[in-house]
Amino acid sequence: MPRRRRRVRYGAALLACAAVAGYVTFRAVTAGPATVCTVRGGGGRLDLRQQQAANAATIGAVAASRDLPERALTIALATAMQESKLRNMGGGDRDSLGLFQQRPSQGWGTAEQIADPVYSANEFFDQLVRIPGYSRLPLTVAAQRVQRSGYPRAYARHEADAALLAAALSGRAPALSCTVLSRPRRGDAAAVRQRLAREFGAGVLADGGGPVAVPADGSPPGAWDGARDGRVVVVPGDAVAGPAVKDPAAHGWVLAQWAVAHAPELRIAQVDYRGRRWRAADSGRGWTSAPVSVARYGDVAITVTG
Repeated sequence: MPRRRRRVRYGAALLACAAVAGYVTFRAVTAGPATVCTVRGGGGRLDLRQQQAANAATIGAVAASRDLPERALTIALATAMQESKLRNMGGGDRDSLGLFQQRPSQGWGTAEQIADPVYSANEFFDQLVRIPGYSRLPLTVAAQRVQRSGYPRAYARHEADAALLAAALSGRAPALSCTVLSRPRRGDAAAVRQRLAREFGAGVLADGGGPVAVPADGSPPGAWDGARDGRVVVVPGDAVAGPAVKDPAAHGWVLAQWAVAHAPELRIAQVDYRGRRWRAADSGRGWTSAPVSVARYGDVAITVTG
């Protein structure tokens, strides 16, 4: 009998640990030998797998394209953290799909549409902005009015992490960096341009988005090799400008950190903005000073792997 009690207690302890883990460890999915993205700010830190960061950046791009406030992005990120751990899930409860676990049977769209992060983020925001005063509501209340979840209080667990991530993806500072563990294959600048236009809207490339043809600031010729051979996509730093973003410099950081989050899949080697640079080759250093730029100051330069 004593041995049986010990087994029962041991089993109960395991179940309790599992419950606690499920409750608080959104970050546990970052474990393992994969590209890791880190967000820092206000004394906090959040670690994500690259695909989680890329999905979050896509949600941020959609919010920027709609000129939504940071609070809207925080609500969306907390919701996706709870529903899918920021993974584009192929299936969940019943017919739930995608980042927000939206259901075709509930009118969210077809399975194919919901599996598209841009579509699913837009659908979430479509419903959110219809809620009067959503930005002043508690996060759990706003998220629940969109999602109609069976566990409405669960969204609040992720509010602090979502706020930290939203601050970075809204462009307040160069707070997001990814450590790339493998060298990507040759990149395609056209693919980067297409993705930018799809996630931020066609207006992001309103000026053509092409590279600056010649050095305008006396930079050494070597710094412009990528521009000359078509490896650099230059986007005006104010391409996603709107009343919701108060700091002009923040516009460019929205784009720059989006590029870093998507770097492995889009085979991006380097991102430059306002004298700062992120390089895949030494990504462990994060954002560093870049005295020589590959674009005009204030523009975002995205260089794909050659």
